[in-house]
Amino acid sequence: MTLKEMNLRVFRGEPIPHVFFQPRFEPWFAWHRQFASLPEELRGKKLRDAYDLIGASMRTVHYYTGQPDPIKEVFTDEVKISEKREGDTVSVCFDTPHGPLYVTHQYTVDKTWRVVEFAAKTVQDLPALRWVMERRVLTFDKDAFRQGAEYIGDRGVPQFWVPKSPYLALAQQWMKFEDFIYALADDPQQVEDVMKAIDDSYDQLYEQLTSSGMLQILNFGENVAMAYFSLEYFERYLLPWYEKRSNQLRNAGIHTHIHIDGYFRPLLPYLKTMPFDGLEALTPTPQGDVTIEEIKEHIGDKVLLDGIPAILFLDHHSREELQECVEKIVKLFHPRLVLGISDELPEGGDEESWERLKWVAEWCRNTSPPQR
Repeated sequence: MTLKEMNLRVFRGEPIPHVFFQPRFEPWFAWHRQFASLPEELRGKKLRDAYDLIGASMRTVHYYTGQPDPIKEVFTDEVKISEKREGDTVSVCFDTPHGPLYVTHQYTVDKTWRVVEFAAKTVQDLPALRWVMERRVLTFDKDAFRQGAEYIGDRGVPQFWVPKSPYLALAQQWMKFEDFIYALADDPQQVEDVMKAIDDSYDQLYEQLTSSGMLQILNFGENVAMAYFSLEYFERYLLPWYEKRSNQLRNAGIHTHIHIDGYFRPLLPYLKTMPFDGLEALTPTPQGDVTIEEIKEHIGDKVLLDGIPAILFLDHHSREELQECVEKIVKLFHPRLVLGISDELPEGGDEESWERLKWVAEWCRNTSPPQR
């Protein structure tokens, strides 16, 4: 049975021969390759070689793989976009009838681009942002997906994430979080109008996703954490959108899972009934704010994706702690389990992190807990 077949069988609730391990260490691999600090056995190897070396499964087609994103974003010709670069700073201007919007990217010491200025800063910028969102076009690129799926091969079901919910798109991508919260408090109607424009821009994309016949599992890459909302906002803005969009995919036969990281204790009562087949990246203690047992108590029959706190792959925690955690997760969740790292293998982890990863992979390949 291939890892791809095992991946799908987990979501279908069908038996698998051993614990299924899908660790997501792409950023770690890219970081160490960039700074020439990969362990000796990985030097000169490609990402897929590293996965094959430990016999683990891959998940996402375009995340640090060099493959194209299957979702394409463009704007209509009405939106005039200009770019200016000065040293390690790039400023992008969206020219609108309501005034310009500026987004600034900074090149950091770890050789990646970070947003340091977001498009909308105040309520006064929302008409311009809404105008831009009404002229945004999102599409599913089948050829890009085929390329990514071919890259992953039989290592796993090829997956990617859909665009963020309108609430979190504003809170994480188009506005600085504090500015977003002030705007939502000062003028909720204007913010909600922008949310609607964002959601409307997804309609064509979801029609293409659901009619493609190519997709089996998709992720909602929300990065849900209590730092971004109250329970009131979660119920008002997030849950209804999840019901709408996840159910579209599930009705088309596509399994879904959502990325929940950070602290999430207040969300425990919601997990069982959230409209997803799986929950990704739920992080227990000693890194998160809930125990493994509490997660088990609250997720019902959903698939748990990941589950091992990332810090257990660092040497200030013992290997015995890691082993105890892995065995407990498997005992509680297998076979409704895609074992992995919550959230990812830490980029700063040295060769010890790689050795621990290899140990977990070997243990999984040789462990066949009884099916429930």
